[in-house]
Amino acid sequence: MTTPVRGRTLRSRLLAYITDATARLRAAWQLLATAQTSLLNALALIRPGRGAGTRIRAAVAAFNTAIGSFERAVRAFIERWAATDLPLIYREGAWTLLDNAGRPDSAFTWTPGHQSQITALSAQYYSDLTGRLAEAVRRARVFLRAAQAAAATRARAATALFDADALRRAHPLDTVLYRRNHRHPAGAWAHAAITWQAVTTANTGACRTALDDLGITYLEVRDGPDCGWETHDSDDKADRTLRTVQDALAHPTSHPHCVREFLPRMDLIGRTDIASGAAL
Repeated sequence: MTTPVRGRTLRSRLLAYITDATARLRAAWQLLATAQTSLLNALALIRPGRGAGTRIRAAVAAFNTAIGSFERAVRAFIERWAATDLPLIYREGAWTLLDNAGRPDSAFTWTPGHQSQITALSAQYYSDLTGRLAEAVRRARVFLRAAQAAAATRARAATALFDADALRRAHPLDTVLYRRNHRHPAGAWAHAAITWQAVTTANTGACRTALDDLGITYLEVRDGPDCGWETHDSDDKADRTLRTVQDALAHPTSHPHCVREFLPRMDLIGRTDIASGAAL
């Protein structure tokens, strides 16, 4: 039986998961952006007269078909990500911890504790991503109604203006809405969201393995020099500090592009006298 590839390759494999998943989400959102351009171009060519209504309906039908293709592509991605990729990423985080603990020959098994943890993470991220999908579809349909209304007005009167650029500015379907209706490019959102989910999942797998499988008390944190523990701007800096495993489970990452990693301190097993957050 072939031995799984472990050790230094795991970090690059995590990056491979992130790169592939981000590319798939970007490609799905590009379907929506391309369909928007096609609809606007088609509607801009329609002039008053016989056949205008038929041409509007045909353009609308093509856009509705594109929405369906977009929705199917994103749902397929979410289902694979939650059911297949995230459990693999969790296991690779566990393997990394075992390697760093000097237990490269230890086998990872899906104990009830690990199963419960990955089930909770997968459910949370499945919900997060499907929420983004629902919002994107809602915005696409709002845009469609606005574009259809503008085209119908134009079809009734030659003097009416069909402003494709204004419609695109008001309904940029290549963006994702954040809080307070701030718009961010879909590709940037995809990379940030996927990186957050992947690193959080891998680090949770590492922490859970440290606690359940090795009985480790403390983990050594490696992070960016300016990264805070709970949030990136927190005054409590994370890098080169000792944290209890319970604290590490509570804060596996602190921001979307976090590079946090946990190293097992086998020499401190059984110790309870060190404050979580103590500097090395």
